[in-house]
Amino acid sequence: MRQLPCRTNLAKKRIKVNEIKVLDFGYIKLVEHWGSDERIIEAARMSTDKGFLGWGTPEKPGDEKLLGYLYRNHHATPFEMAGCVIEVQAPIFIFREWHRHRTQSYNEMSARYTPLPDLNYIPTVERLLINSKTNKQAGTIKGAKELDEAGAKAYQIRLARNYEQDERFYQESLQMGVPKELARNHLPVGRYSKMRASSCLRNWLGFLTLRMAPGAQWEIRQYAREMHDILQPLFPRTLELFDEQKHT
Repeated sequence: MRQLPCRTNLAKKRIKVNEIKVLDFGYIKLVEHWGSDERIIEAARMSTDKGFLGWGTPEKPGDEKLLGYLYRNHHATPFEMAGCVIEVQAPIFIFREWHRHRTQSYNEMSARYTPLPDLNYIPTVERLLINSKTNKQAGTIKGAKELDEAGAKAYQIRLARNYEQDERFYQESLQMGVPKELARNHLPVGRYSKMRASSCLRNWLGFLTLRMAPGAQWEIRQYAREMHDILQPLFPRTLELFDEQKHT
């Protein structure tokens, strides 16, 4: 298995080996991957039994021409012959969005078996002040006041206090003998959980298409962008086609 290259922009974000920091306590990391751009070509050529013939040059194109044809014309099955497994730590509300991608396989930390860590998401002031006028999901309710920096900081303080109270009650419930699966009842969706997710390249690209889009929630876009940067050195020619189509 090829190792993820230690590029400068990734190295700065590492909190442990191969972990890329996202948000305040989140991360995403590559666990393993399979296949390659070459394997995609081989899969596509099974019908003719020619296999991978080689990449070309600008003067004399090679198999990149076939790869581009497959991608641009939505011949997607060969892209199922590659993929990867990642581990991700994110707030529960992000996982509720992530799990809508039912083409992925998941295994998430369960509070039925182990107490959840006391890690909770607090948006930055800059994030709180983002208010989309065009995306109803990212807007405020009708008649709401306009949030300013002072209001955003007050929200952060109150949110942190609520998290502390929730954790205190959680620990008290565990100590008094409440089953772990019930002691979690009151925990908020801002609590961090972690999971492993596995999918083929075809479906990772579908995830990126939706979750890197401007209309996606800001938090999950941060994870999608890092997922893009994980995939890029593993399948560089395919990701180049993805980026090309995304900006045309």
